[in-house]
Amino acid sequence: MAQTPHVLIVDDDPEIRQLVGQFLTQHGFRVSGAADGPAMRRILAADTADLVVLDIMLPGEDGFSLCRQLRGGSKVPVIFLTAAGDETDRVVGLELGADDYLGKPFSTRELLARIRAVLRRTTATPSAEDQKPRPTCLVFSGWRLDTGKRQLYSPEGILVALSGGEFDLLTAFLDNPHVVLTRDQLLDLTRGRIAGPFDRTIDVQVGRIRRKIEGDPKSPSLIKTVRGGGYILTSDVDSLC
Repeated sequence: MAQTPHVLIVDDDPEIRQLVGQFLTQHGFRVSGAADGPAMRRILAADTADLVVLDIMLPGEDGFSLCRQLRGGSKVPVIFLTAAGDETDRVVGLELGADDYLGKPFSTRELLARIRAVLRRTTATPSAEDQKPRPTCLVFSGWRLDTGKRQLYSPEGILVALSGGEFDLLTAFLDNPHVVLTRDQLLDLTRGRIAGPFDRTIDVQVGRIRRKIEGDPKSPSLIKTVRGGGYILTSDVDSLC
């Protein structure tokens, strides 16, 4: 990341672009603004952004489409701006690879805190422990997760599609078998953030994973709910290199 982090704000509201831009500039960021997808692409073609603040509701291409484009060839962190209380937007955004989200209307100070947190996480220098190669495959109850190719295979050898969010969440469980993981811990492990009081994105994604790996998703045996605690993977996990 450059010494002065470059934040690109993509929002069709000029007042939001101006307000957020001035506030972030005052706090040491270099800021560019774009009203839509074509403007975003022009800026990124001419300059590198360290983080993109991306509104979902945009004229023409929406934020989801633009995030897919970004993830197709870039790992630039993305923070979504969503409609307040819209859980579906939050879940879809995280599964597309967004690093965080913030509901409108929002506080510029909260946005600043989230930007700083995402940049700390995504630009941190890996420790020696983090740099150790992880196993190529993780096997549990006959299932096989290829961590290199990000592919899941059933006990019968059938490829089962996983979204990016589902892969990250399943990997968190496989890295911590027989351990009760709270929603906050799971969000921290997969997204580096904590849950809000009405945040159900983890519950939704656990439900989707259960429908793919459980014999009876309504009575799960692999990923069980711990009342008042969170979730636990009950299976042993074997590592294959």
